[in-house]
Amino acid sequence: MDDPFNRNPDVEYGGAVRLAPQVRRVTAPNPSPMTFTGTQSYIVGEGDVAVIDPGPVSPDHLKALLGALAPGEKVGAILVTHTHIDHSPGAAALKAATGAPTYGFGRHGAGTSAMMAELAASGAAFGGGEGADRDFTPDETMADGAALDIGGARLTAIHTPGHLSNHLAFELGSGGVFTGDLVMGWATTLVSPPEGDMAGFMASMARMAARGDRVFWPGHGHPVDDPAAMIAHQVDHRRGREAQIVAALAADGAATPAALTAAIYTDIDPRLHGAAARNVFAHLLGLVAEGRAEAEGAIAPDARYHLT
Repeated sequence: MDDPFNRNPDVEYGGAVRLAPQVRRVTAPNPSPMTFTGTQSYIVGEGDVAVIDPGPVSPDHLKALLGALAPGEKVGAILVTHTHIDHSPGAAALKAATGAPTYGFGRHGAGTSAMMAELAASGAAFGGGEGADRDFTPDETMADGAALDIGGARLTAIHTPGHLSNHLAFELGSGGVFTGDLVMGWATTLVSPPEGDMAGFMASMARMAARGDRVFWPGHGHPVDDPAAMIAHQVDHRRGREAQIVAALAADGAATPAALTAAIYTDIDPRLHGAAARNVFAHLLGLVAEGRAEAEGAIAPDARYHLT
């Protein structure tokens, strides 16, 4: 599959679209180069329903979510895949309006690996943290494998770190999974250290590949109707980027993540080069951990790296 992404920009704002018998989608009005058409919030079940990823702070989106409920329905649970400002801040207003408890893996930073915690404590300026929602604390934590029964549906948490350490996907059953930002329908996922972890991301992708699911409902973009092909494409893409980084370092001797980004990411909007540089840095950390590369001086996003 050369390009499995669906970049059709047509989307309905202000109302719900039914994707499956127990799944309705409401798109938040926050389109951007990083969110595509906007954050996808999902209403799951019937009667006493769950809302997955209530999105950013947006009175219009809150109104749309509440307006999407059928007569007599109520929100009984608010689930959050991860603590980025386009996914979790809307939980506070939705909870205030409905009284529903919130669920998630934990606060921002929960589940951070030892390597990434050490990097975070180093004091280096990594960038990318501006998207963090540090105010969200779930009323109920959901560890890997925890299940919630609501509205005739069962949602089972799958801890899928990589994009963020506290990232959860939610299995609905019958081969359907809400994948948040782990696997999206329109583009690959940002992995920005130290909050993002490329080793964790690749492990999460391998875990999802082994499941054999039927459909993914992502946090951005359209449903992924062939999860196996999408995962294979994205894993191959990551390995290809790593190979490009290794080749560039072999040719140039040493380079910063920014220089590598300019040389490699010639096919994307230049406005995304800052985010892409953090992906490159994540790959470099993986190479350092494997003993295949090292930094000139302390490990940092602006350091020069060379092959060992």
